[in-house]
Amino acid sequence: MSAALRARPGRQSRARATRARIIAAAARLFVRDGYLATTMSAIAAEAGVAVQSLYLRFGSKLAILSAALDVTIVGDDAPVPLLERPWVRALAESPNGPQAVRLFLRQARQIIGRVYPLYAVVQAAAASEAGALLADNKRQRYEGVRTIATLLSDKPGFAPNLSVDMAADLLYALVSEEHYGLLVVERGWSPEAWETWCADTLSSLLFPAR
Repeated sequence: MSAALRARPGRQSRARATRARIIAAAARLFVRDGYLATTMSAIAAEAGVAVQSLYLRFGSKLAILSAALDVTIVGDDAPVPLLERPWVRALAESPNGPQAVRLFLRQARQIIGRVYPLYAVVQAAAASEAGALLADNKRQRYEGVRTIATLLSDKPGFAPNLSVDMAADLLYALVSEEHYGLLVVERGWSPEAWETWCADTLSSLLFPAR
């Protein structure tokens, strides 16, 4: 093996570590100072890289915000989509509808708890260029919960008068950053209480016979 081939994994590992450091630094500044007030120079200084490096790796501040949101949602930078994670497979394989709902809420509470501060940044900047990012995030979230609703609709006891679209709408409304913000952030519910209430409510709506 040539020296160049041997060195490539090391370069890739360093590049990945640098990218992760930039995203983490940017996320801290976005949450602390807001999207509009955070400059590329500030992100570069926080991450310990040159400003030019940010443009070469990401292209724009909005792209950095988008990358930070993606990493925060899934919880890591592994190239595995959220709906291909092991918990989704476990939900699909569960024969018990309410149990599957609780598995989903357990994961959703962790995801929303992580992402809420950065999601609030995107919401606050929605009147700027970040508006398209917010709309895209909502579209992806709806597509995700519709996949979950489809999986749940195959479980025994699923409400016969409830369509997959209606079930997806219920998940989209209740298991959302907006709903989490109202009850946990504004009203002081614990994340665990929010998770339990959402799971109980959705279980009774989706699987009333249970």
